[in-house]
Formats: sequence, structure tokens, C-alpha cells
Amino acid sequence: MKKQYGLTLVELLITIAIVAILATVVAPNVRDMLITNRVVAQLNEVSAMIQYARSTAVNEQTTTIVCPSQDFSSCTTNWSNAKMVFIDANSDGDRNANEEILAGTEINESTLITTGPNAVIRFSSTGVTASPATILICHNSNEAKFARALTVSLQGRVKTSRDSNNDGIYEDNTGTALSCD
Repeated sequence: MKKQYGLTLVELLITIAIVAILATVVAPNVRDMLITNRVVAQLNEVSAMIQYARSTAVNEQTTTIVCPSQDFSSCTTNWSNAKMVFIDANSDGDRNANEEILAGTEINESTLITTGPNAVIRFSSTGVTASPATILICHNSNEAKFARALTVSLQGRVKTSRDSNNDGIYEDNTGTALSCD
């Protein structure tokens, strides 16, 4: 008698049913995890840029600027653009040809939307900034559960948003829930 190898139709259908159920349950969680990881990566990159700019301002005893830029030659107000850090030698708030770019980032991933102040973030030689700033990073789905924020205080300290009440929505430093609307 020959031994047969393989699956019966019933075994195959049961396997397909189990895989379908697992895919239905797991797929939404994987999507959320991937989006959250992208947002947090962008948050960390912007935070590092801001902290580097402050550190440079203090170490070099000069004015340092962080701003978004389309072409790395002038600042814009669109924080979804690439970001650059430079020493503002003539204190005009713009990068001139003789002002070297110290650090830069790439343009945001197309699924992320970043908003921030309508002015550059300027650090003085003492590490303080003239005005506080908040940078909000959202997914293009505008779901509040993916929103994260960075706040730059007058002292130049960078603070990230937190979910202090564990409701799945992060809050800014005043306790107000972040919104991407």
C-alpha cells in the first residue's frame, strides 16, 4: 500500500480560515504600529535638531537658528519641509551664503504633516529662545491617536508630549489633548 502525502480539502480549508482570522485581527494593529513608529522617528529627528542647535549656540557663544527650508538657502514656515541648523552670524534670521549649514534633515515622509511656528527657532548664546515654540507631527489620516508634539520653552528646553491619562491621546505641556484637525 502506498503512503500518501499532502493535505485533505478539509485540512486546507481549516488552515485558510485560521490564517484569515489572524490577518483580520493583526493587520490593523500592524498599521497603527507602523504609523506610530514613523511619527516617533520624525519627532526624535526634529528634537535632536533643536537640541543640537541649542547646544551649538551655547558652545559657540553665538546665535543659532533652526528652520524649515525648501532649498537649504532660505527659511520657510512649512515645517513639513526639510529642516536646517545654521549659525546666524549677522543676526538677520536668514541663512546667507557665508553661513554654513551645521545640520539638516530630509523632507517629511509624505504621510506625515508637521506644523510649527511661523518664525524660525532662534537660540541666543545663553541657550534661551525669544519665544516658545510647539511643533506638531500628525499622520495624514488626522487621527488624534497618532499626534505627537515638541515644545521648546523660553529657556530652550525641549519637551515631548505625553499621554498622562492613558486614554491613547497625547497632551501638550499644558495638558490639552493634541488634535490634528
